[in-house]
Parts: sequence; C-alpha cells; structure tokens
Amino acid sequence: MSTEPHIETTAPHHLTLPDIHLARQLFGEHNAHLDKIADSLDVKIHTRGNTVMIQGEPHAEGLARNIIEQLYDLITTGYAIYPSDIDYAVRVLSSNDSAKLKDIFLDTVFITSQKRPIAPKSQSQKDYIDAMRAHDIVFGIGPAGTGKTYLAMAMAVSELTKGNVRRIILTRPAVEAGEALGFLPGDLSEKVDPYLRPLYDALHDMMRFEKASSLIQQGAIEVAPIAFMRGRTLNDAFIILDEAQNTTSEQMKMFLTRIGFNAKAVITGDITQIDLPSQKPSGLIEAKKILQNISGIRFVFFSKEDVVRHRLVQDIIKAYEDVEIKRPH
Repeated sequence: MSTEPHIETTAPHHLTLPDIHLARQLFGEHNAHLDKIADSLDVKIHTRGNTVMIQGEPHAEGLARNIIEQLYDLITTGYAIYPSDIDYAVRVLSSNDSAKLKDIFLDTVFITSQKRPIAPKSQSQKDYIDAMRAHDIVFGIGPAGTGKTYLAMAMAVSELTKGNVRRIILTRPAVEAGEALGFLPGDLSEKVDPYLRPLYDALHDMMRFEKASSLIQQGAIEVAPIAFMRGRTLNDAFIILDEAQNTTSEQMKMFLTRIGFNAKAVITGDITQIDLPSQKPSGLIEAKKILQNISGIRFVFFSKEDVVRHRLVQDIIKAYEDVEIKRPH
C-alpha cells in the first residue's frame, strides 16, 4: 500500500495540499516560488490556504501541477527548497514530464563540511553520477557551468572518505595545453597553481581548508599538471582530468594508459572551448571518436539545459551558439 501523501485534485486546475505548513514552505515567502513557476510556464497561480489554483493553457497547467506535486513530495522528506530548485524542477519536468524529482534531487553524492548536500540538479547530472558509480572511465562533455568537474570532485571525495580509494589525483593541462612552464616566473608550484586553481576551489568547497591541506601534504590528494602523469601507474585512485579539450592526442592517450588497478578516471571538457593551436587536434574530440564503443567506458553529454550557474549563463551560451550556427564555415 502506498505511503505517499495524498494530494487532492478538487478541479482540473485546483490542487489541495495535505499539510498547510509544508504547503507554505513550497509556496515561498510571498508566494515567490509559485510566482517563479507561473512566470516560467506562462500560467497564473493563486492560493487560498493550502489550495493552489492554476490557470493557463492545458499543457502548461498540467506541467505546473506536476511540478507543484513533486516539489511538495520532496518537502515531505525534509528536503529544503531553494529558489534555484524551482528553476531546476521546471527545467527537468519541462523536458521530461515523467521524470521523478525525488530520484534526482535526493541522490546525495557527498555532504560538505558546511553540511550542504551535493546532489544532481538535472537528468544529465543524475546520469553522470550513475555512470561514475558503474564505470571505471567516464567522460563528461558539455558547456561550462554544468557541474562536470564539481560532481566528479564530490564523487572522488566521497570515495576517498569511504576508503574505496587511497588517493585522489586532480590534473589538467597547463598554459593552453602547451605546458611551456619555463616561460613563467616563479618556482614550479607558482608556475602551475594558476592553472590548477579551479580544482583547488572545488576541493575547498567540499572540505575544510585545513583538512584538504593535510590530505595534500600526506599525498592522499595530489593536484598536478597532466605532464606529471607520464611514466606512472595510478592504482587505488580516483583521477580527474579537467579541461580535457586542451589535451593533445598524445597527452590523452598517455593519461588513459596510466590507469591501474582499483582506479576510476573521470575526464571532463567542453569541446567548444579549445585553446590548442589550430594544427593540433584535441585529444578529447579524438577520444570521443575512438572510444565510444568500448564496453566499460561511458560518455555523458551535457547541454545548456544542464547549466547550474546564474540563470543568465544559459542565455549567454544560447546566444553564442546562435552566432556560431549563422557563421559561415
């Protein structure tokens, strides 16, 4: 017998939620959450007590009801709804009205030192997390802001914390993949740190600075440019190669053949942001062509719909895509 809370539909566009206190959490302050849904779907939403009245085009009306019902269901589990969650819910259910927000939003990968759960916010992010759990080599390809590196980092820290791996190795190409470190001032650390900073930032977002620094000193976490992977065999490790679109073919092959026993590798990149010289093919694009059909390797592709940064980032990506489509090739 189902234990789900019963939501009474009293008319085609009327919805009565069982608990008025939970309903108010869903509505948001001054009904701000409902206003977000209404604006996104071009419907009108009003409330009376714990009853929601939705008025609009039939498909949009049904979609709004689906979003409200599923968000309410999330709140009954103790999930705290933020304004950004409204945007994500609208996005997920607009593209697939049979999707289950619970399956996506409650799939916690890791809980940060600030007690903030890290979980997927789109179906592609959920697929990405499931792929990392099930496969030893995963490619995450898509635009900036889709959570490729951040979720991979969360998975790596989770695996290290559980004792499933002994170390995390974070790497990316330095100096537009040319790695001409000798031309930069300072010692080796000062030369490469600016290019590895985004990886440090993600790491420090998940654990306290002192803890991260201690693990780095112990060698349990290593952050290094990809050139440092040459000649090594990486066992018992969770390895993340970030900005992989800026690897050369040789670098990508070298990296992939370093992977040893009990190791997972996640390769992330955006093939629209390649900084290599025009005569050098991207190792990421080549790997996508060569490795797609190998069992045990999974490719997950993200789009602008998966962007989880400021809402304007989606619009910016689309504007650039539109220009690129019109540009003569």
